[in-house]
Amino acid sequence: MTSSVTNARKWGTLVISCLAMLLLALDLTVLHQAMPKLVEDMGPSATQLLWILDIYGFALAGLLITMGNLGDRIGRKRLLLIGTVAFGAASALTAYAPTPELLIAARALLGVAGATIMPSTLSIIRNVFTEPKERTAAVGIWSSISALGFAVGPVVGGLLLDHFWWGSVFLINVPITIALLIGGWLLLPESRNPRSRPLDLISVPLSFVGVIGLVYAMKVAAHDGIGDQAVWISAAIGVVALVVFVRRQTRLTEPLIDVKLFQHRAFTGSIAANVIILFSMLAMSVAFAQYFQLIRGWSPLMSGLAGIPGGVSAAIGGGLAGVLVSAIGRAKVVTFGLLLTALGLFLYSLIGLDTPYLLMLPAMLISGVGMGFTFAVTNDTILASVPRERAGAASAISETATEVGGSLGIAVLGSVIGGLYTQRLVPPAGLPAEVADAARESLGGAVQAATTLPAQLADALIGAAQRTYIDAMHASAVTGAALLAILSFAILYALRGVPKEIPEVILDDEGRVVEEPVQVP
Repeated sequence: MTSSVTNARKWGTLVISCLAMLLLALDLTVLHQAMPKLVEDMGPSATQLLWILDIYGFALAGLLITMGNLGDRIGRKRLLLIGTVAFGAASALTAYAPTPELLIAARALLGVAGATIMPSTLSIIRNVFTEPKERTAAVGIWSSISALGFAVGPVVGGLLLDHFWWGSVFLINVPITIALLIGGWLLLPESRNPRSRPLDLISVPLSFVGVIGLVYAMKVAAHDGIGDQAVWISAAIGVVALVVFVRRQTRLTEPLIDVKLFQHRAFTGSIAANVIILFSMLAMSVAFAQYFQLIRGWSPLMSGLAGIPGGVSAAIGGGLAGVLVSAIGRAKVVTFGLLLTALGLFLYSLIGLDTPYLLMLPAMLISGVGMGFTFAVTNDTILASVPRERAGAASAISETATEVGGSLGIAVLGSVIGGLYTQRLVPPAGLPAEVADAARESLGGAVQAATTLPAQLADALIGAAQRTYIDAMHASAVTGAALLAILSFAILYALRGVPKEIPEVILDDEGRVVEEPVQVP
């Protein structure tokens, strides 16, 4: 089927896939900026607020594996178009939700729809771009657009919120989904696994409960600390469900996840790289959003604009990755990308209270290019590790890994920042006990508590809180840099021997793998 796809239609397919991923990337970042207006307008409780923030990610992460496999079975184009319609409808419901309960439900629907779109984009690219060098270039462009979307999201959100109500950040999705639906219907070729069987109805809930259990535990740990009982209960449920899930996959002829893939170091190394780089970078992204707004006093729009160079450099890195692979090979490009990202994180640890923005740019640009190099090559290696008939399942594994890595980073490194801040903050003398306790909770708590104090005491508290927060942020950045540096050498081994241009994984008439060029044991 893919051989009949014209060259123009190939690149049109890439444009549609990138537009779909851009839509999801924008939606993942705009809500945080809309929260102040949303809280003012709707007045949700603290628990409702957490669910409004998190339910989208829960539904998305928990259903990626299922939806990736479903696309392989019913058709990736069909699933993407169904998901696009659902995403547009859920966006409109979210924008006009009148109560917190309905907003939570609409956000859950957005997550379900997003789970149908995300793995479909990569699997469609994998099935259209069958020539190795073209596939690597296409995946690099897809990675670039993803990175750019995450950077542009806060800017788009800030511009909308300056002129419209909080729901506008979701309503903007509707015209995008209409364009995506029309373009997808006209341009996308259909592809599916002709030898697939129905989804295993036991594996589906096991994968959902397992992933959600772990992600929920990480998010609760990030918010309430690792000692919270809910952390250990949800983590235990998640681990047990995943153990049972993995054992079941080894017995199925058509599993949701081919666990044998993890026996091969190229596949496992690429997954590990995606997890660790998101682990290190997402927590720092959240930390610097607070740095810009609570320490530098910038508006959400200014903070969003400040992050644009990082997104642009990541996009450039993703676009150049294919060229670099041809020159020095996959292992060296990923290792170089991880080392660049580690260097960028280390440079973040040198940023102080009054560091000029121009001196922050090297850290943003270096880490951005490193992330672009890494994601473009690892995602291409993951996709090339499986036959294109199973591309949806492989892309779902990749996307789930990044979701888990990001959640884990916010939970662990976010807890490092919060814990060090709480332990090391020394409030100025003469501060009322209840104000001191509020200040120790978070930097935002200290800024809020300072509004109740006389000017001199308020300045002393804010100064102490800001210095302590930066010290904690530095420790987190150094930790992330060390992890990435260590991982870079492991990846140099894991991807050793993988060819620059990975040819097709071939199946026989019975669906058995005949040739596995990337599977270096």
